[in-house]
Amino acid sequence: MNSSNSIFQLLYISPPGWGGVLLTGALATLFISAGAYLLGMILGLVGALGKLSGPRPIRFTLNVYTTVVRAVPELVMIVALFYAGTSGLNHVLSLAGMGPIEVNGLVAAIAVLGFVQGAYMTEVIRGAILSIPVGQVEAAKAFGMRPTMRFRRIVLPSLLPNALPGFANLWLSVIKDSALIAVVGYQELALAARVAASNTKQYMLFFLAAAAIYLAITITSNLLFSAIEMYFRRGQRPVN
Repeated sequence: MNSSNSIFQLLYISPPGWGGVLLTGALATLFISAGAYLLGMILGLVGALGKLSGPRPIRFTLNVYTTVVRAVPELVMIVALFYAGTSGLNHVLSLAGMGPIEVNGLVAAIAVLGFVQGAYMTEVIRGAILSIPVGQVEAAKAFGMRPTMRFRRIVLPSLLPNALPGFANLWLSVIKDSALIAVVGYQELALAARVAASNTKQYMLFFLAAAAIYLAITITSNLLFSAIEMYFRRGQRPVN
C-alpha cells in the first residue's frame, strides 16, 4: 500500500512529484498546436483560393506543395524543415555578411507544424468552397457584390459548416503531431513524460498519465467543435 502511494506521489504537482512538469508540457503542446493550427489555417485559406482562382504557375506551385507535404511522413518533414530551414537561413545571412543565428525552438515548432498543416487545410477549405452551390455565388455577382463582400457574406458562412469536420480532424492531428517536435529538442507533453519516466524509472506511470492528458484534450476538443458545428448548422435540416 505504501509502495503504491509513493508511486502515485510522483504525479504530485510540486516536487518530488513530476505532475507540474507534465502540466507545463501539456500547456506547451496546446500553445504550439494552437499557433501551428492558426498558421496552417491562414496558409490553407490562401492556398485554397490560389488553387481555385490563381494563375497557372501559382496553381502548379500549390499542387506541388500539397502533394509533397501530404506524401512525406510528418517526422521526416519536420526534421528536414527544421534543420534545412535553419541551415538555409544562416547561409543567406552569411552571404549578407551577417553572423549565424540560433532559431528559437518554439518559433521553429510552430512554423514547421503550421507549414505541414497548411497543406491539409488547403484541401479541406478548397473542398468546402467547391461544395457551395454555384447559384449562390452567381446571385451575389448579379447583385453587384465585390469579391471581398461575396467571400465574407456568401462563401465564408457557407463553407464553414462543411469544413468544420475537417478542421476538427486537423486540430486533433496537430495535437498528436506536436509530440514529434521532441526530435528537435523542444519540450512538450511527450518529451516531458519521457524526461519524468527516465528520471524515476516509472515509464508506464508517466506514459499512461501523458496518454490520459491527450485523451482529455481530445474529448474537450470534440465537445467544443461539436458545439461550434451545431451553431453554424442551426436552421439546417438534419441529415438522417
